[in-house]
Amino acid sequence: MLTVAPPALKLVAPARPPSERGRYPSHSRLLTPLEPEGYGPRRMQAASEVAWHLLTGEYPPQPGGVSDYTRLIARELARRGAEVHVWAPGDAGETQEDGVTVHRAPGLFTPTGLVGLTRGLNRCRGPRRLLLQYVPHAFGLKAMNVPFCAWFAARRRDERWVFFHEVVYPWSLGDPLRHQLLAGTTRVMLRLVAGAADRTFISIPTWGEHLPARIRRHTEWRPVPSNFPTEVPPEAVARVRAELGEGLLLGHFGTYGAATSGMLEHSLAPLLRADPHRRVLLLGRGSEAWRKQLIGRHPELSSQLLPRDSLEPDALAAHLSVCGLLIQPYVDGVSTRRGTTMASLALGCPVVTNTGHLTEPLWPGLGAVSLVEGTDPAALTQAAERLLAHPEERAALGAQAAKVYQERFSLERTMEVLLGPAPSTRGERA
Repeated sequence: MLTVAPPALKLVAPARPPSERGRYPSHSRLLTPLEPEGYGPRRMQAASEVAWHLLTGEYPPQPGGVSDYTRLIARELARRGAEVHVWAPGDAGETQEDGVTVHRAPGLFTPTGLVGLTRGLNRCRGPRRLLLQYVPHAFGLKAMNVPFCAWFAARRRDERWVFFHEVVYPWSLGDPLRHQLLAGTTRVMLRLVAGAADRTFISIPTWGEHLPARIRRHTEWRPVPSNFPTEVPPEAVARVRAELGEGLLLGHFGTYGAATSGMLEHSLAPLLRADPHRRVLLLGRGSEAWRKQLIGRHPELSSQLLPRDSLEPDALAAHLSVCGLLIQPYVDGVSTRRGTTMASLALGCPVVTNTGHLTEPLWPGLGAVSLVEGTDPAALTQAAERLLAHPEERAALGAQAAKVYQERFSLERTMEVLLGPAPSTRGERA
């Protein structure tokens, strides 16, 4: 893959609660480039003055992590008294959902749909703050929707904020021409959107490497909070436990895609073979289909695999809560954009996971997960066996997970950033 050397860098700390300043190493800071003074976003309106308009390529009932995240943010802004609108593709109509006005229209972000989007926004009161949930492939036109990005850049009378969940399609000189075209186009789109934005956020620091240097200086790293309930009533946990029976339950929460399922299979199978009394809860969309595939290769594990496909949020949180240990492999490594890990940490579940090229350097120092280096499934199995043999260590890991989540990754931390003043354009943030 072709890589370009980044510009000179300095460290700018992301927002942190006062209680933890000085407690975590400097590698938890966001790398941003040196730039001349004087560049920066325009003066922002106070959060109480603006009407928020969240632009997203997916919103419930459409499934997806960005869908869930956008609803979480919209609901919380509304709960705190803000006027909130969400604009998303879907069947045409306007609905009120938990204090949020949701506007849907087919092909909303296509050139034709932008006419209606413009009229709809212009009918709403000002000042307006657009908060774009950016994922290149979410806006149609086969992830090459340059017209939408140009439209966003032209909305100069509105405040334009962007949360980059993803940024560009990977580029390699050896790729087919169509992939190189896609990679190039997503970079044009990124520059259009980022260059026009008054405030930019990224879900992991790695995305900052793709931003123009003058934008990167002011970009803020904001980890994604859990999209699921962070507290579960004891009676709900007791009901799930009664349904599943006694004994330690392993767990995995994910979507069982091809990239991760191989690692998951080769780490879970030895754990289950080592003790026929062990069972694993398979949580998330695709778990039933994956169980069937796994049984085809390992029929002896049939009774130990318990799929729970597409649970409602409250039920999913209750099922996560009964897991004694979660096995969460990722080909690109654990990171703060992984909603499945955030959901587990928020509930105080002990987690075994791994590093990869997207893993932030802060993870080893947090002590919130049992972390193995690289993507070897045998290392995940070994780490899990050690924790299974030491219940007190497992309990301590879960307690630390909940503590770290609340202090660094929770929805409250996100709201502090969104509703607080923008960072100074001069000097480093405290």
